[in-house]
Amino acid sequence: MESPSNVLIFDTPEQLALAAAEKFVEYAHDATGDRGLFTVALAGGNTPMRVYELLATDRFSNRIAWPQVHLFFGDERCVPPDHPESNYAMAYEMMISRVAIPAKNVHRIIGEGNPTDSARLYEEQLRTFFAGLAWPRFNLVWLGMGEDGHTASLFPNTESLKEESRWVLTTKRPQLEQDRVTLTAPVFNQAAHVVFLVTGKEKAARLAEVLHGPSGPDRLPAQLVRPVDGTLEWLCDREAAAKL
Repeated sequence: MESPSNVLIFDTPEQLALAAAEKFVEYAHDATGDRGLFTVALAGGNTPMRVYELLATDRFSNRIAWPQVHLFFGDERCVPPDHPESNYAMAYEMMISRVAIPAKNVHRIIGEGNPTDSARLYEEQLRTFFAGLAWPRFNLVWLGMGEDGHTASLFPNTESLKEESRWVLTTKRPQLEQDRVTLTAPVFNQAAHVVFLVTGKEKAARLAEVLHGPSGPDRLPAQLVRPVDGTLEWLCDREAAAKL
């Protein structure tokens, strides 16, 4: 990949989670000091779960000005907000319900109802919040990577990978035919900081392809993430980095 990237390798997933939590605190401090707000697009999946849990502990939570934090979501499954597969439900249980963030600062994607309407409403919400900007400018975007190289709900060989103007799309996970709502690659690429969190030996071969293989974002959507004016970091555990 041509974009500047920094690959950090940790012996265990716990060490990775601690480092990610520290980065959240660091970036929050910098952003609130400069602009008074810290805007974050959260990731779903198992790897971020421990990070959220850590951020709700006194060790980290007391160092964050939560009233100045605004939480958004990189993607969401089209399920109710209390569903076991909901990214919002996971983040709420692990972190949001345990910290002093105002409810109005949590901007969930509506998973229930019509997916097209949910995508339109979320894009409207983003355009209102980031009024005056051609693209949203998140201070931090957290992303994961699937075994197939997907990130957020941008899946291999789907039309969503070609989007150049919309901020939010509906998509499906091909194997499951499950409706999703996702931010688009150009949105992620406008962030000040993008941090991938990748753990597990089952992702080792694909991670090596994404980072060091030939360019093929149709097959490996994570390769689309190349910030135009920001940093890109990969936090990996030893097992995920085994083939780097």
